[in-house]
Amino acid sequence: MTARPDLDALGLRLPDYGGRELGAVLPASLAAVGAGHVVRGRRAEEDRARLGIPRARHVVVVVLDGLGHHNLEARRGHAPFLRGAEQGVITAGYPTTTAASLGLFGTGQPAGQTGMTGYTALNPRTGALANLVSWEGAEPAETWQPRPSLLEAAAEAGFQVTTLGKRRFAGSGLTQAVLRGGQFVGAEMLADRIDVAVAAAARPGVSYCYWGEIDAAGHKHGWGSEEWVAALEDADRELSRLARSLPTGALMVVTADHGMVDVPGAPRWDIGTDDGLAQHVAIVAGEPRAVHVHLVPGAEPEIVAARWRDRLEGHAAVWTRDEARDARLFGEIDPALAPRIGDVVVAMAGRATVVDSRTQAEQSMRLVGMHGSLTPFELEVPLLLAGA
Repeated sequence: MTARPDLDALGLRLPDYGGRELGAVLPASLAAVGAGHVVRGRRAEEDRARLGIPRARHVVVVVLDGLGHHNLEARRGHAPFLRGAEQGVITAGYPTTTAASLGLFGTGQPAGQTGMTGYTALNPRTGALANLVSWEGAEPAETWQPRPSLLEAAAEAGFQVTTLGKRRFAGSGLTQAVLRGGQFVGAEMLADRIDVAVAAAARPGVSYCYWGEIDAAGHKHGWGSEEWVAALEDADRELSRLARSLPTGALMVVTADHGMVDVPGAPRWDIGTDDGLAQHVAIVAGEPRAVHVHLVPGAEPEIVAARWRDRLEGHAAVWTRDEARDARLFGEIDPALAPRIGDVVVAMAGRATVVDSRTQAEQSMRLVGMHGSLTPFELEVPLLLAGA
């Protein structure tokens, strides 16, 4: 057995599973409106108390894709409402990417229980990659992700549940996998979603609103860009309007699925051209900041992990799957879902990346902003409250 990664030395930390973490937000919000009993696998009332969410007639939960706590802190002057509403910091799970985080948010369970293990994941049935955002190459949603949707459980128990997102997300694989249940209302603009949320908040229940423009601007231009700041300002303005418009007894809870780092100029390794990294590797899943290395039959994970550790020394934490299980990197791992996790798992430090030009599109490898790993900028996300 190889030595455990020194996360402190690499500037990384593990998620706070079971504590102040993204998986507690929806259970806590359901508990706030008297629906905590529908949550399975968590103590929803304890989540509510731990996060400091007061009781309310209606809770509007907003997920701002890509808005890390440290990203927000660095641009506080552009978000006067959000900076005033922030109640503290919680952690995402691992990997810090949308599919895994929405799985954690929507079920209360980490990636080891949902099988939402990255932007892409190995589909053991086909031996090829499945994209867990577009859902290309994945099994039917309810087959791929076996845990109950909390929104569906609340709706089936008779609570009003409203989901707000782009029209094309209605019935999508990702929505069906982790956020199914209740009424889906498609609205393209954030202002339109806020209008629907205000109307829904007049009745007891829970609403969920997703907004992805901050993440999109960060990927394309970087989180330090004018475009990212403009997206932040838009969200700040509309969420301020939502808070002002909430009826008495309604509450708004705002969080994010992950933060982001800008990677241009940072070290980068390409498995497609690096024989040392490619040796014994069958296929690579995940993303450039959070890599799942699946090996050819007969290869020894400990030997490959040691080689990757030497090659990426000072720039990555490397585990075998067994070591990742012991570290609870993905929470408790369902044995039936374990093959979706790499034989070797790599979390990048600093702003470094590992790509694979054999399978990844040039556009995806050239993104300015990326996420997936365990730096504070990626892992720590804000928790904001207003109303009630």
